[in-house]
Order: sequence, then structure tokens, then C-alpha cells
Amino acid sequence: MQEARVELLQRMPIFGGIRDEIIQFLLASCPLLSIPADNYFFREHDKGDTMFVLEVGKVAVLKSWRGQEHLLQTLKQGDCFGEMAVMDYCERSASVRAVADCVAVCISSANLYKIYAHDLKQFALIQMNMGREVSRRLRDADDRLFAARFAAVDTNTGQNSLTD
Repeated sequence: MQEARVELLQRMPIFGGIRDEIIQFLLASCPLLSIPADNYFFREHDKGDTMFVLEVGKVAVLKSWRGQEHLLQTLKQGDCFGEMAVMDYCERSASVRAVADCVAVCISSANLYKIYAHDLKQFALIQMNMGREVSRRLRDADDRLFAARFAAVDTNTGQNSLTD
């Protein structure tokens, strides 16, 4: 099972190019977390310093607005979430709820710091990969925001209802 976890992480952009022995070193200190369907990994505004790699199951990423949760996206096996909290130690920007029974590898900033102490070059690569992944997601969010704003333009008047 450990080999499957190593392969799972190596297929992810964040751990791309990371050597097997470093991922095994990391996994040795990372617990598995089981979350039943309809339960939360975490909620928006919770404090956090942990990211999760989904090994089994499916989750919904949700954002609250006016007292209701709205679906941002659905993630599946092999996807990760929560990495922003590992980078910036800020509150969670969204909630993540299990849609099906889930098992996830729980990777804390303390776990990653062990790699820093063990192999600085591999740690730096993980950090660069994490920055690239967060940047990719930001670009995607920018594109979706632009598309939503463009769609809000009133075709009759040609004015943007979001800014006028």
C-alpha cells in the first residue's frame, strides 16, 4: 500500500520530481484521515496548517455566501486541497466536505519541515511546485471571474451590471 501512496503523490504536480525515498520519508510521519460522507475535513475560516491528498473518495469544495454554501468544485482521488494553509498559515478560504466516504493523507507544515531538515533541495522543489500549483489555480479563478463578468454584460446596453 505504501508504494501506491508514493505513486499517488508523485502523480501530483506538488510532488512531481520528488524522489521515492523523500516521499517515503514524508509518508512515514503523515497520518491517514478517514472522513465519512457528509462530514467535513475542515470549514471555511478554520485555522489550518495541513493539506490533504485524497486517496479514496470524492469531496466538495464549498464557499459560504449569505448563509448558504455554494459549490466551487469537486475533487477526486489524487487531488489535493488545503495547501494554501500550509503556505500562509491563514484561515481556510473554503470548506471541504466529503461527498463519499474518504481516506486522505494528512500533510502538515511540520511534516514538510522534516524534509527541509533532511534534504533542502527536495524541500525547495516541493515549495516551488506548491507555488506553481497555487498560481495555476489563481489563474483559473481569474479566468472564471473574467468569464462571469463578461457574461454579466447586458447585451442590450453593452454595460457591465457588476460595475455600473
